[in-house]
Amino acid sequence: MADLQNTIMVIEDDPFLSSILKARFEKDGFQVIQAFNGEEALAKLRESTPGIVILDLIMPKMSGFEVLQAISLDPQLNKIPVVVVSNLGQPGDMEKAKGFGAIDYFVKMRMSIDELIVKIRDIVTKNGMK
Repeated sequence: MADLQNTIMVIEDDPFLSSILKARFEKDGFQVIQAFNGEEALAKLRESTPGIVILDLIMPKMSGFEVLQAISLDPQLNKIPVVVVSNLGQPGDMEKAKGFGAIDYFVKMRMSIDELIVKIRDIVTKNGMK
């Protein structure tokens, strides 16, 4: 498993949003790994360890909650910081995600893509990347 501290994994089933996030982070000098469902995400996480994960919760094949739980239970993966970016905005959803180890939680509908990028950049910087 390669350690890719300067890499962000974007786990998002919306190809448009995923491609925007990928382009913006690559412009900032990061490598970006994309996954479009939970099963693909876990397979890629086991191949390489990104510096941070951006995770959607509503996805096909395996939900983001299931991915978070799998990450939290895996000693090879549970040190990777995970930021949830989802349309689920209920306090219970946020608590559940943080209970599984998410370091932050953003609701897509409550911010623009630019605001989201700025917030994730701040988290990435605080976690020692770039």
